Amino acid sequence: MICSCCNFSEMADRQFTAKKATKELNAYRKGRLGPTTRLLRDTIVELGLSGGSLLDIGGGVGALSFELLDRGITKAVVADVSGAYVAAAGQEVARRGRAESATIVQGDFLQLAGKLPVADLVTLDRVVCCYPAYEPMLHEAARHATRGLAFSYPRDRWFVRSGMWIENAIRARKSAFRTFVHPPARMQEVIERAGFNLARRRNTRMWAIEVFVR
Repeated sequence: MICSCCNFSEMADRQFTAKKATKELNAYRKGRLGPTTRLLRDTIVELGLSGGSLLDIGGGVGALSFELLDRGITKAVVADVSGAYVAAAGQEVARRGRAESATIVQGDFLQLAGKLPVADLVTLDRVVCCYPAYEPMLHEAARHATRGLAFSYPRDRWFVRSGMWIENAIRARKSAFRTFVHPPARMQEVIERAGFNLARRRNTRMWAIEVFVR
């Protein structure tokens, strides 16, 4: 939920509303976890990356961070551009008594990057699809990761592109916010150029998750 565009924060607040944040947080509290979040969590644990510190970029209500905190992560920073999602994540931090181990930060990641700490693990769950200039974002994400980088993105398939085109066309009536299908090979190249190797890739019908390690 980040973008280098100067008005992206306003677009994100209109797109990622308090109503959506509340609905997502309530679903998470009832045990419903999105498929990409679940795959990222399980793969991170399988690869032995669920220890140390976490930087969760575009972390929304914090579901992935809370899941990993329950599985060995000791410190988590959740960064998101949406004020509503940041507020929801903060509520969950308080409810879970995680104030000592979880920090919630609001803002565009590229604008915040210089102020955010490096972490053992950096995650971006369903984030790159919201961002037109994915290369600088992935570059900065990799620069902040010391051990692993894990992310999910829409698969480059005709039916995914068609569905996203329809969603963007409908959304255009009310908002300038758009989503994107970026080239997987190019995203992998950006991350590997930063010194990482692909350790695991998994797919759903619509989404791919990839975990890279140094």
